[in-house]
Amino acid sequence: MNAAKLTAAHRSLPFGTRVLVTNKRNGKSVVVRINDRGPFIRGRVIDVSKAAAKDIGMVSSGTAQVCYQIVADTRASSQKISGKGIKDVDG
Repeated sequence: MNAAKLTAAHRSLPFGTRVLVTNKRNGKSVVVRINDRGPFIRGRVIDVSKAAAKDIGMVSSGTAQVCYQIVADTRASSQKISGKGIKDVDG
């Protein structure tokens, strides 16, 4: 995952899917593109790049309660999901 781009990892969403991720604590949102698999830690649903984490105000905390909604996917309709996201730990 490129830490400088607005990307994310998800276990099952197709690569290229665009997802609106919103930090529940502060209401900030960012649109990311799924380009990797993960996270593989129980209870976490999406892993966003450092650039995306910065945009939604979760760089210092490392994890945050987020909700995400698919905004562009050729196979699926719009879905809204909640869970805990993490920022990229490699970047």
